Amino acid sequence: MTPRILGTETEFGVAVKDAAAQDPVSNAILLVNSVDAVPSRNTLWDYENENPLVDARGFEVEGEKERPAPDYNRLLNKLLGNGGRLYVDGAHPEYSTPECASVRDVVRYEKAGERILEACRVGAERTAGEHRFVIYKNNTDGKGNSYGYHENYLVSRSVPFMRLVTQLIPFFVTRQIYAGAGKVGAENRANPAQYQISQRADFVEVLVDLNTMVKRPIINTRDEPHADKTKYRRFHVIVGDANMSEVTTYLKLGVTALVVSMIEAGYPVKELKLADAVHAIKDVSRDLSLKQPIAMEDGRQWTAVQIQEYYLETAHRYCAERGADPETRDILARWERVLDLLARDPSQLSREIDWVIKRDLLQSYIDRKGCKWTDSRIAMMDLQYHDLRPEKGLFSALEKGGYVDRLLDPEAVDEAMVAPPSDTRAYFRGRCLEKFPDQIYAASWASILFDVGQAVVKRIPLNEPARGTKELVGGLLDESDTVESLVSRLSA
Repeated sequence: MTPRILGTETEFGVAVKDAAAQDPVSNAILLVNSVDAVPSRNTLWDYENENPLVDARGFEVEGEKERPAPDYNRLLNKLLGNGGRLYVDGAHPEYSTPECASVRDVVRYEKAGERILEACRVGAERTAGEHRFVIYKNNTDGKGNSYGYHENYLVSRSVPFMRLVTQLIPFFVTRQIYAGAGKVGAENRANPAQYQISQRADFVEVLVDLNTMVKRPIINTRDEPHADKTKYRRFHVIVGDANMSEVTTYLKLGVTALVVSMIEAGYPVKELKLADAVHAIKDVSRDLSLKQPIAMEDGRQWTAVQIQEYYLETAHRYCAERGADPETRDILARWERVLDLLARDPSQLSREIDWVIKRDLLQSYIDRKGCKWTDSRIAMMDLQYHDLRPEKGLFSALEKGGYVDRLLDPEAVDEAMVAPPSDTRAYFRGRCLEKFPDQIYAASWASILFDVGQAVVKRIPLNEPARGTKELVGGLLDESDTVESLVSRLSA
């Protein structure tokens, strides 16, 4: 089996007090360059082996590859001491977690990213001299614009890509019932809704495609492995919501990683075929009762819960036959419990699942104030749920008040802002950035380029995401006082 390596990328929404003062790209650049948790501001991001135009179906589309000039590269990209990356994507600040070997670690580093962005906001306002920015971890501005949250799962290159497509489409259509962030209203010319489960569903337009900003698909076909391309693919998932709840994020990532592992192992996962998956993903998002049937290609009618229960039952058999580590067993148990409660009474998940937490919060306000779902205050509260400011965000207030469940120790999240995970190649990247910040010319997910003097740059490949760990290279890094010594030891 391919090692379980996964991570996420979050594009953050930005609201500006005086929108005419600067354009969105300039605002994003200001925010990214206000980061504190960066060992060096001179390190370039290495785009050498990146090509987002390669399609997993076996072809490359025409287009220009992004290759900014060095000075602009430094403005757009910041390599973080925790092994992650903060950068400008389009008009948004975006944070990528480091590569992680456990689901809980991804949640921890994603939460650390929220704190890093909030610190960027404070720093940017200090620079700008006024309170002007609000940063949201969500997927839509409510005005028809959607921005992404992407999940990445390392998968063996030997797995036929179309097997992933056919076996995962029903899973992704229905996963939102526990992974949705909740949303007031509808967008993108979709059918009206007072409240729905997912923020992303209205913006899904096709089954399978390479695009991420238009013609958004259920399955994205980007083939950019950031690793040995003869051995691995990076399964790039763009259909999910950005979540605030630690429990929701943990369940979303953990269940998906387990299902992908089953498919990768060749375990028999029955191909459930929906009659119209693109239509169904929007219908499921609007079905707050979770009772509405979804038309299957063979004429049968299944609910979203029943489809998820099929994957759960298959996962139970898989784990019983192949074995499971403690984290996987915990994910299975949580998955089963959540599906049971969703089938009986979703409101019992008002401490754990984002769309339920938010719905109950908004409904309570509606009942107290006697207003309607169309009231502008409800739309504002929907947005404020995702506000990263600890004194303003509604989710933050619920968390402080003990009204939502947590998985993580806050001190562990603080540590993840600056320290890399110890069990992936992110450890080597993060430690090198910490120890030799002025001698790293450039870096990417799959390489580090050291400036070893005399205009010589030495590239160290990092093609194996599960290597470069503390166990493998921690002693070597501790014993190397110079880059030359480190490169020599690596070569030996």
